[in-house]
Amino acid sequence: MEERRRLGRGLAALLGDMAEPETMSEQARVGSKRVPIDLVHPNPRNPRRSFAEADLGDLAQSIREKGVVQPILVRPAAGRANHFEIIAGERRWRASQRAGQHEIPVIVQDVSDKEALELAIIENVQRADLNPIEEAFGYEQLIAEFAYTQQDLGQVIGKSRSHVANTLRLLKLPESVKEHLREGRLTAGHARALVTATDPEGLAERIVADGLTVRDAEALAQAPAAGEAPKPAKAKRAKDADTIELEKTLSDLLGLWVSIDHKADGTGKLEVKYRTLEQLDDLVRRLKNG
Repeated sequence: MEERRRLGRGLAALLGDMAEPETMSEQARVGSKRVPIDLVHPNPRNPRRSFAEADLGDLAQSIREKGVVQPILVRPAAGRANHFEIIAGERRWRASQRAGQHEIPVIVQDVSDKEALELAIIENVQRADLNPIEEAFGYEQLIAEFAYTQQDLGQVIGKSRSHVANTLRLLKLPESVKEHLREGRLTAGHARALVTATDPEGLAERIVADGLTVRDAEALAQAPAAGEAPKPAKAKRAKDADTIELEKTLSDLLGLWVSIDHKADGTGKLEVKYRTLEQLDDLVRRLKNG
């Protein structure tokens, strides 16, 4: 575990922080060089699968004018002498090809499959380059292939265990919902609400069509029938219009399902339901802030 923590803390140096080159390890400096772009190949295990055409075009234009400012991180390709496999920086490599570059600056590191996957995920997560499904798939790869626990993985990538757990849950969503996430029509916040919804596909289509906020989605996902209020428990008297209106006001304000049980003697009970730890954390934070 200590080795994993060192890997996370030393990532900026390993990836080549151009603003502070003095932090780069001696091994990375020695491994820095320019190589023919045809000898550099993408990593089929890279969790990032989507590369926006417009972004690649913009980066290619910048490379034509200024070159590749930050080297890409590679490792020797297995069984191919003088060839390299990309660890981090495939977007820069793709844009360099578009820009007609014949060589590309690289930092060569001799790392294992596990370390290569760790570095690919960490760099993409830090740069916010992965969509939520790609991020979840990367986490799943590390857990399935290298026996990581969620706690260990969180420490390596600099995220909380709950973030890892909630991200992995997104893989349980229907394929149509995952496609909305890949294309950016839904955010990770929307998706976390959909995981608990009775009809995630129907709710996803409604979110996209109506432009609903994350809080709207969370409120609709609270009830068992995707937005329908739970049936009142038997033996309870019907609520008056004022109580119902107050419940609606509080529910809209909090983005959570709210129930008020007001008794004739002036006492009562206020019930608020949440489905994720993020919802509870948000509620506690808002209460503390007044």
